[in-house]
Amino acid sequence: MRRNEPPERAALRVAESSGSGRGLSFGAAVARARRWLPLIGGSSVLGTLSMLALPLVLAETVDAAVAGRGVAAPMAAAAGLVIVSAACELVDAFAGAACTAATTAWLRRGMVRHVLALDPHRLRRFDTGDLTARVSANCADAARAGPAAVGAATGLLPSIGSLAMLAYLDWWLAAAFIAGLALVAVVLRVFTSRTTAAVAAYQRIQGAIAARLSEALAGRRTIAAAGTVERERHRVLAELPRLREHGVETWRVLAATGAQSALVGPLTTVGVLLAAGLALSSGRLSPGEMLASAQYAMSGAGIGALTGVFATLARSRAGVRRLSEVTGVPVAEYGELDLPDGDGRLEFRAVSVEGPLDGVDLILPGGTVAAVVGASGAGKSVLAELAAGLRAPDAGEVLLDGVPLRRLRREALRRAVAWAPERPVLVGATVADAIAPGRSPRPAARAADAHDFIRRLPRGYGTPLDQAPMSGGEAQRIGLARAWHAERLLVLDDATSSLDTVTERRIVDALTAPEAARTRLLVTHRAATAARAELVVWLEAGRVRAVGPHERLWAESPAYREVFA
Repeated sequence: MRRNEPPERAALRVAESSGSGRGLSFGAAVARARRWLPLIGGSSVLGTLSMLALPLVLAETVDAAVAGRGVAAPMAAAAGLVIVSAACELVDAFAGAACTAATTAWLRRGMVRHVLALDPHRLRRFDTGDLTARVSANCADAARAGPAAVGAATGLLPSIGSLAMLAYLDWWLAAAFIAGLALVAVVLRVFTSRTTAAVAAYQRIQGAIAARLSEALAGRRTIAAAGTVERERHRVLAELPRLREHGVETWRVLAATGAQSALVGPLTTVGVLLAAGLALSSGRLSPGEMLASAQYAMSGAGIGALTGVFATLARSRAGVRRLSEVTGVPVAEYGELDLPDGDGRLEFRAVSVEGPLDGVDLILPGGTVAAVVGASGAGKSVLAELAAGLRAPDAGEVLLDGVPLRRLRREALRRAVAWAPERPVLVGATVADAIAPGRSPRPAARAADAHDFIRRLPRGYGTPLDQAPMSGGEAQRIGLARAWHAERLLVLDDATSSLDTVTERRIVDALTAPEAARTRLLVTHRAATAARAELVVWLEAGRVRAVGPHERLWAESPAYREVFA
């Protein structure tokens, strides 16, 4: 187990194949259903055994009638077997549905926890709509792994049992039946392989369509304003023909298998009946036993039921594979340390991130108000994410009061450091939840100049978020208020860009007020904000070009002035 493993990772640890980061395995999904599988398997086995016994009982009934003996006892036994078989089917259906529902809920909870615990940088490889499709549809498919595996195993019992019963009646019957089973095995193997490929492709395209739809819904106002509704509709639905192709391919495989089974089953039955006819003529079989052999041949060689089981198995395997692509991505790891007493000293030691940053060395004394400036692409937002502990550097170390961020406990890190982005995503049931869940939101809202407009909402701080119309600047103020609790380091990534000049001045006044135990790091494009900071960190092409007061950099460097042009 990893050091101080977070609960999000532990929630899916049992669902990982070996704990080595390979993600959810089919075997782990089956193992999760272990409480229900004995009941499902037991009912399937009992039902199969009762149906295997039925032809022998019917054979005894026929032979008794031919010999003029009483048939009441065998008829009663046959009725009892039919009742047992029907009861087993009901139990199997109930247990399968309950097992699938419970496993689906477990997978969805684990997936949501895992996704929310991922490093935001690693999460970017998945589209929101695609993740939604995996959590909804693919979890439901993967949850059928247990019942499908048991169904595939017990689904072979009729064939195995029929072979055993035919061997009991006459070895020549078993030999004829084995020849037919070989054909059945080939048909099922081809069916499973082709169905798995078609279903996997269908699920991938389904996820891609969901991702495009999510993008379109997020930008619906921009689309409407640009008059590109039809273009977006075509873009979102562009993959529908391919989705249809893979759906049709699935049905084509099923139809082809049905046609093959329509040929294989009767051929096997005919072969067994020919052998049974010869045995009857030689006196090795009675008329009732010949009837039983025909029933065993038909039930044992019939693959119609098995195609449904193996189709479910294919969908489940494809669903597990889709979930594994997400659960195989490591979550953000935390350490075991707490912060010592300190004032928020922030230090970057030879920090590099492939692409944006290259060997950044930087020390900000505790309590400093520092502005980060630079041209677009200089690495400002990446520097802010590193300082906030939202991503790990590829090389080097980021320290807060002498402790590497990666070695802090999650609770200690999130209590000490907070981050407010340019476009905050507000989460929670109400406005109060979006600011400070579990504590009073008013002090932070006042500091972020959000209290007055919140009071004007229909229900004030208790207004549901979906009923709280906000401008971009108001949403930014809520995001600022949410981050205001930081005890050691407050990181703002251009978080005042949508504010009017007067509001921004009031917030900057609050941000730059002297504080003994909190450092403030402000990514900004505005010279006025940089001028209010004690220090300016000037980034250029992923490196720190200069650190100093705004006035000195402005006076000494035309290139610095061009940053704000």
